[in-house]
Amino acid sequence: MKKIQMVDLKGQYEGIKTEVNEAIAEILDSSAFINGPHVQAFQNELQDYLGVKHVIPCANGTDALQICMMGLGLQPGDEVITADFTFAATVEVIGLLQLTPVLVDVEPDTFNIDVKAIEKAITPKTKAIVPVHLFGQCANMDEIMELAKKHDLYVIEDNAQAIGGSYFSKDGSKQKAGTIGNVGATSFFPSKNLGCYGDGGAIFTNDGDLAHIIRGIVNHGMYKRYYHDVVGVNSRLDSIQAAVLRAKLPKLDYYNQKRWEAASKYSQAFKGQEHIVVPKISCSCDSEKSVCDCHVFHQYTLKITNGKRDALVQHLNDNDVPCGVYYPVPLHKQKAYVDDRYNEDDFPVTNQLVNEVISLPMHTELDDEQIEYITSLVIDFVNK
Repeated sequence: MKKIQMVDLKGQYEGIKTEVNEAIAEILDSSAFINGPHVQAFQNELQDYLGVKHVIPCANGTDALQICMMGLGLQPGDEVITADFTFAATVEVIGLLQLTPVLVDVEPDTFNIDVKAIEKAITPKTKAIVPVHLFGQCANMDEIMELAKKHDLYVIEDNAQAIGGSYFSKDGSKQKAGTIGNVGATSFFPSKNLGCYGDGGAIFTNDGDLAHIIRGIVNHGMYKRYYHDVVGVNSRLDSIQAAVLRAKLPKLDYYNQKRWEAASKYSQAFKGQEHIVVPKISCSCDSEKSVCDCHVFHQYTLKITNGKRDALVQHLNDNDVPCGVYYPVPLHKQKAYVDDRYNEDDFPVTNQLVNEVISLPMHTELDDEQIEYITSLVIDFVNK
């Protein structure tokens, strides 16, 4: 059996090696390192793939979120509601802009933001909601968009973990994750479903006026060289990263299909296990028999409900199986974001999840032998 990795980027690279190497050599020869032809081409190709009017590439996913908030004109003191159970970048940018983060609880099965908790947290100072499409599956965008419309709020989709995924609306329509709200942000960090070989990110919107503002912000506030119309930042996707992403984008649906297939095999192996809760798929797809893009499994995350999660992490590591705990500490308990406004009784789900979740290896190169080894180790340890 080949070595098990949490993410096998080298194995994935072998399938696109020639294309990537030739594109990078071309960029080195041309020296078009910033805003070169590959960046514009990738922008256009991603727009077509997502079915969105505007894609604005940028330097990383954290910048993408910050620039979305800057583009919408949010001001210090404005409240922004987001999930307590997610990576810190989501709330980090809120703090950097001197906005007021309002953290709320998540759903116990999808791990996505709880719409009822959002509604309860809305005040006259609330200006935006940031749903995080955690682990590869969209939050309940139908209800979030209805709530935003009712209260005249912006919706900024944090799509760092769900690129290529789709949301199936209750009216039967289907839209790509990140293209439903006022604006969406994603990351191309190497381990993402669509990852480059360094840092990278992008912003999506169907609003032409907002896109224009954002295009200025990412480039020092310039629309014309040395003329600064808005306060901006330096956040540009470089040409080499764009070339890598161009090689991967046509294969994204295939990559996500391979993740779905691996997730289905995991879930089938864990079926009927009393203390192991497999990921919930919120659309009507059959996770065991069909392939569907409503969940693209950036992570395959279990809940271990008998108190053995931490011991299981050690057991897997001892047997050369990497795993991850995403996330071990809720944002409302992080030193940087502690606030007297928060009541522990408002976070029962998050406070439980941090003690139960464990993410298993998930990538495009997983094979049946590896999955069988991993699942056997988990089942045997949890049940002993």
